[in-house]
Amino acid sequence: MTDSERNSLFNAEGIRSFTQDKCTLISISVPPTSSIFEASINHFILAKMPNLKHLSLICSILVVAIISMPACHCRVFHPNDVKLIEQTCRQTPNPNLCVRLLEADPRSRSADVRGLALIMVDVIKARGNEALNKINQLLRGGGEKRALSSCADKYRAILQGDVPQATQALQFGNPKFAEDAASDSAVEATSCEGGFSGRSPLTNENNAMRDVANVTRAIVRLLL
Repeated sequence: MTDSERNSLFNAEGIRSFTQDKCTLISISVPPTSSIFEASINHFILAKMPNLKHLSLICSILVVAIISMPACHCRVFHPNDVKLIEQTCRQTPNPNLCVRLLEADPRSRSADVRGLALIMVDVIKARGNEALNKINQLLRGGGEKRALSSCADKYRAILQGDVPQATQALQFGNPKFAEDAASDSAVEATSCEGGFSGRSPLTNENNAMRDVANVTRAIVRLLL
């Protein structure tokens, strides 16, 4: 076989195959970024394969090279994972919020219903910290100190009481206590919102906590 024939045989324009000694060699189109890799393989083939007896070796090299290509590290949800999240969230008062929050957490890819509930408890914790940080900023700015201080106590109760209770209850298989904790988180946020004489400066934070807590409670109830 001449050099020009071998070059034609191993070009990357499409898929070609032929059989020799029971080995089928396939030339596969590759993306532009792999041109250096392709050139190296072609050079090796031209230099090391004087005849078709080496096709078996070349087949092995190509297979190893394809397997060794870096995999995508994007967040990928398998059909079963998506199905469980959707089925679970449909049974909550805010399915869209539920799906968005769970799919944003990579742990949900391998979680069961208990794992999804634990993820939501972590969201309660995150929302609680956000609200408490804003309350502290408002206190430094001279807002309604009495109402703000009361809200601070309520969010500390969520973070120091409800979140640990819900987490431990789920971990040890006592979902009723986790449900109570999630319910109390929603109550605390609602109470904070109603504690201002005028317009509440924490409406967004209180509504966010209430919505997340109610979704969490609904998921936990599936475990009862």
